[in-house]
Amino acid sequence: MADTATAPTNGAGGQAPVVEATGISKRFGATVALRDARITIAPGESHALVGRNGAGKSTLVSILTGLQQPDTGSLRFSGETAPAFVDTDAWRSRVACVYQRSTIIQELSVAENLFLDRQSPTALRPIRWKQLRQRAEQLLGEYGVDIDPAARAKDLTVEQRQFIEIARALSFGARFIILDEPTAKLDARGIARLFDKLRDLQRQGVAFLFISHHLQEVYDLCATVTVYRDAAHILTAPVAELGHQALVEAMTGETASPAAAAAAGSAAVRPDAEELLTIEGLTLSDACRDLSLAVRAGEVVGLAGAATSGNVQLGETVAGLHRADAGRISVGGREVRTGSVPRALAAGIGLVPEDRHLQGLVNNRSVAENATLTVTDQLGPYGTVLPSRTRSFAQRMIQSLDIKTPGAATAVSALSGGNQQKVVVARALATDPRVLVAIRPTNGVDVKSKEFLLSRIRQVADGGRAALIVSDELDDLKVCDRVIVMFHGQVVAEFDRGWKDEHLVAAMEGVSGTPAAPPTEQTAPSRHEHGR
Repeated sequence: MADTATAPTNGAGGQAPVVEATGISKRFGATVALRDARITIAPGESHALVGRNGAGKSTLVSILTGLQQPDTGSLRFSGETAPAFVDTDAWRSRVACVYQRSTIIQELSVAENLFLDRQSPTALRPIRWKQLRQRAEQLLGEYGVDIDPAARAKDLTVEQRQFIEIARALSFGARFIILDEPTAKLDARGIARLFDKLRDLQRQGVAFLFISHHLQEVYDLCATVTVYRDAAHILTAPVAELGHQALVEAMTGETASPAAAAAAGSAAVRPDAEELLTIEGLTLSDACRDLSLAVRAGEVVGLAGAATSGNVQLGETVAGLHRADAGRISVGGREVRTGSVPRALAAGIGLVPEDRHLQGLVNNRSVAENATLTVTDQLGPYGTVLPSRTRSFAQRMIQSLDIKTPGAATAVSALSGGNQQKVVVARALATDPRVLVAIRPTNGVDVKSKEFLLSRIRQVADGGRAALIVSDELDDLKVCDRVIVMFHGQVVAEFDRGWKDEHLVAAMEGVSGTPAAPPTEQTAPSRHEHGR
């Protein structure tokens, strides 16, 4: 597909682009990471970069931030050639990246994080703490960020920590900020506040490169979108002129099919099907109270809700991560003691955790080791683990889940995000669980990986088992037979297939009146509406 918009060499008022990359190529051994790629971003612009995992986005970011040198091509900032590769200060003054995984040091204060390694003019001069806090307060006030400079970073919200990272980047003089999946851990209200802050900064001339798998956010925030596929630039176009379907087709190179297609053709759940998962009167501190629900054999149930709803904590409790204060959880009629992962595994419960980096993967271990962590007792006699059995078992999982990896011995950290998530799912399925709990299973993966993972979860239920998808993503929930909505620890609504986006979003936001009569009011656009 050809470009429908090509950024000019000079922006509005004759200003040069804040960044202009042309003819960028990069190889890592035999792997082509980028091939004649390009991107141009104007001052004050919010520009989206989208593409499937492995499309070349991360490599481009590493080149734009000076972490990697391109093999070919040119890179200019505000009309000037990029700094020397070793000149860290010069790079910081031009560009910064706020990564999905926070670089804020939790035990330090806001002021210390803002001026890390710059607390005093020289290493030999003592830190003047009052002066440091005043500098921090001035910097935060300049960008309208209302946070106490003396507060500990660990006591802040995810949203506030992101504002600190943005303010820190701006303090070096950078007017170009790369945002890598900035909304991954925010609820709808947090996303709205983040977007408001970004728009304020745009009006001050700050430009953003916005990288996200949530395509509706591209339409909500950005004026221009660039698509990469198979390590190459595919198109750059005004967002307003590119429909959702056309955008997905550009990303995948084929006619798009929505994630909901994973549910197509699945048989209706029999009314007399066995209850495989039963939750009765469950109470969990700060999460839910007296909550009951059931999931039958052959059924996928969605547990929807915003960050404060308690749905994630409930899903984790089913998988043994938390001990309930009251109530009971049963699998196939047999009660499972809460607060014990081994007991949950023995009862036939598999878990796809919310954060694959913190909870799902051992990064310095191989694909094979990660995929078989839950079945080590099957990999050798008398508590031993035989490498040959590990490789054989992992190879079957790699083929079953179409994990793109050079081999079972490859470090899991070397895989793309989508393939890492498949490894996490492989580990959850390795025990052949009767009940699969998947918490935000498609977080941070591309369109095709999302579709594949949801179809795999659907297959679990179609095989006579049960699945519970805990998510606030509409695409995740569209594969479900039923969706139960939680709000501040209570079930407030339940929807069968065919629900309307606005009804489900309203229930998640606490607007719903009663479960029997979901509201018809529209809520403000949010990430939840990207399924439209």
